[in-house]
Amino acid sequence: MAFETELRDLREHFLRPHNVGEINEPDAVGEAGSFACGGMLRVSLRIDDQNRIADLKFRAIGCSLLVSGASLLTESVKGKTVAEAAALAQSATQTGGHEGETPPPRTACVKLCRDALLAAIQHFSDSKRALWNGDDALICSCFGVAESTIEHAIAARNLTTIAEVTRACRAGAGCRSCYSLIEDILRAVNSEP
Repeated sequence: MAFETELRDLREHFLRPHNVGEINEPDAVGEAGSFACGGMLRVSLRIDDQNRIADLKFRAIGCSLLVSGASLLTESVKGKTVAEAAALAQSATQTGGHEGETPPPRTACVKLCRDALLAAIQHFSDSKRALWNGDDALICSCFGVAESTIEHAIAARNLTTIAEVTRACRAGAGCRSCYSLIEDILRAVNSEP
């Protein structure tokens, strides 16, 4: 029964997709494509002052599952923070907000949806870090975690992995664009005498 409901939802989202188009002057844009199937997806975001996705639109070139998956995913992340949206997109058990397995031949379509959304969130995070004017470097823009916070957590708890840093201060729990920066901080703090 759940599979029939999911198929009905997919059909409805293909026939009447939500959030189709492009946002004028978006805060972030992300794209993903597949050489295997020729599908391509572009997602544009508008982010409010609380880091919530106020609006998002998509343009898709591809099959019915790509269009319906993009429609479902955009509906499921609208109003969420960029960190919540990134976590949803990275989740291995979510397909556009629906629990369950995707038919194996079409998992690439769901991956394209996730990759395009994550690319847009990473674009937003990178631009936010570039505009940061705090006393300390902003490392994780999804959760607003500064470099000194990460350094303190690493030193105080003898952390050695990104996963440990994420559990300690939430840095890296969103779009993951800060992973390389966290690795640099881990190396620097752990190499100090």
